[in-house]
Amino acid sequence: MADFNTIDDLDLDGKVALVRVDVNVPVENGQVSDATRIEKIVPTVKDIQSRGGIPVLLAHFDRPKGKRVDSMSLKVVVPALEQALGQEVKFADEAIGGPAKRAVADLKPGDVLLLENTRFYPGEESNDPTFAASLAALGQAYVNDAFSAAHRAHASTEGIARLLPAAAGRLMEAELKALDAALGNPQRPVVAVVGGAKVSTKLDLLGNLIEKVDHLIIGGGMANTFLVAQGIEVGKSLAERDMAETAREVLAKAEKTGCTIHLPVDVVAAREFKAGAENETVAADACPADAMILDAGPATVAKIGEVFEASRTLIWNGPLGAFEIPPFDAATNAAAQEAARLTREGKLISVAGGGDTVAALNKAGVSGDFTFISTAGGAFLEWMEGKELPGVAALQKR
Repeated sequence: MADFNTIDDLDLDGKVALVRVDVNVPVENGQVSDATRIEKIVPTVKDIQSRGGIPVLLAHFDRPKGKRVDSMSLKVVVPALEQALGQEVKFADEAIGGPAKRAVADLKPGDVLLLENTRFYPGEESNDPTFAASLAALGQAYVNDAFSAAHRAHASTEGIARLLPAAAGRLMEAELKALDAALGNPQRPVVAVVGGAKVSTKLDLLGNLIEKVDHLIIGGGMANTFLVAQGIEVGKSLAERDMAETAREVLAKAEKTGCTIHLPVDVVAAREFKAGAENETVAADACPADAMILDAGPATVAKIGEVFEASRTLIWNGPLGAFEIPPFDAATNAAAQEAARLTREGKLISVAGGGDTVAALNKAGVSGDFTFISTAGGAFLEWMEGKELPGVAALQKR
């Protein structure tokens, strides 16, 4: 990973720092229902203040598509921001123009200002140079603390970084360092767990990983497609039969690169997709014709544990089965708990990310034990695919 600027590289004393944050949080009945993302930006805001800087927060909220939508105003997050920061947060009902300029001009050291939703302006998502310049005119430095939006080349994530001294915030810095430790310069052997429903949505991911990791564990509905590709019948299981040839190409490429692919050796099959459904554990090639595979079996979990034990770095994206409904969460829970144990014992560096993955690890009760869990979703996935993230590239030392 290229060298990037951090807050330590900026002179912030007496300066307004425009800080791109991700406070796109869930709201119920007009109140923030989960403030996790808001809490994670606190170290960056406090650090800027301790260096004499005045933080002005830039953020998007939902998808207003370049129009003002009152129900998508960032004003709703102000109380949660105030609670997390332990101070008043001023709010400007525009992100550029007169109201924004006046709000910034009124700031004193120690203040924090939140500007209105950047996506209310069509120039945000089109990365319009004029809009980026209007944002940049409000401050003297730029800090990006929103890795989750770094895969978008938007005005507030990429355009503005080209116009001001720019750096990664503390959350972004931690994310980039964790990702570098997982794929950039990892301790080997490296094992990746890739689960989820469809091979078709993760082709770029698989193609990149088999060139970079030593072991690739495939789970979830994706594994069924790979079983089909090997001529194994999977009954009524979810499988992309039209992707069988592609799956065979992935297997052949892995053989050439020296990456060992691990598929289920036993599976848990059921006739119904519902919690507590009657089920049976059978060999991976013995799924009954009227049943569907809903989880990996205990022999597969034991094999995964052995691979984890022999590895030094783990990257995880996607569950091993239908983790939302018991008992088909058993394989994901057991594998996650084994990864957590090895991490606690200092034997494994574990990095995980993606919506379902975070939910599955929370459900397994191990989120606090992993080395790093990314909540970035799309940005995490594009990083795993080996793609350049515009918001990160803009922070590189030049």
